[in-house]
Amino acid sequence: MDTVIEWTDRRIVDDGAVEQGFRLAREASVVPGMLWLPPSPISSPPALVLLGHGGSGHKSSERIGSLARWFASHVGLAALAIDGPYHGERVPNPLPAAEYQARIAEEGIDVVLDRMADDWQAAVDALGALGIADTDNLAYLGMSMGTRFGIPLAAAMGDQLRCVVLGKFGLWQGPALHKGLEAPERIAADARRISAPALFHVQWHDEIFPKDGQLALFDTLGSQDKQLVGHTGQHAETKPVAVTLWRDFVSRHLAAHASRAVSRR
Repeated sequence: MDTVIEWTDRRIVDDGAVEQGFRLAREASVVPGMLWLPPSPISSPPALVLLGHGGSGHKSSERIGSLARWFASHVGLAALAIDGPYHGERVPNPLPAAEYQARIAEEGIDVVLDRMADDWQAAVDALGALGIADTDNLAYLGMSMGTRFGIPLAAAMGDQLRCVVLGKFGLWQGPALHKGLEAPERIAADARRISAPALFHVQWHDEIFPKDGQLALFDTLGSQDKQLVGHTGQHAETKPVAVTLWRDFVSRHLAAHASRAVSRR
């Protein structure tokens, strides 16, 4: 079965940027997604930022929407988000954390990690095939659960990614999470395969993912160019200055690649 995009709700948001919903029909499932595009007109397909949401969030949650609108309206980038497993439009109604974690554990964390990476790649390929975004100039940004599923994706995409922003996640987890979600060997193996420049964010008093496990994950990242930034506070806390760092890191790397591509023409 060919991958087919069904476009859904469309609206104009900050400074003329476009927010466009879609459903990506695949052989075994449907992937709900959201695409943000810079204001028209644009002379060529824009670079693309992939945004992974956190646990109990969804593709249009406040953090994701705010980042996407900023990228689209301020620096002319496209942004893409898809719902995580048992999140958003993948389920009829929102599930409590304990329930979606149990469902993932029952299915098998490795199975879900692989499927989520495959869904991301299918969405990117579909947008590239339609000429909507420059899928040779990609970045990934995701915290917490966005890092859990972003690491296998970044490992699979290799040099296709120009940079990654990860964090609020580690090789080990605290007792608040389902034991079946732990996969330190798998995460470490995937992290070693990541080659893109990386910015890694640590919450110094994180009660969900112990600090030592986060630092160990940073050490494991295969990126030759990697930066660590730490902020005081618990897991859910995010200072505005941290968000600014994430945005600037992504914007700088995608702009640098675009400039090199132009100079080679």
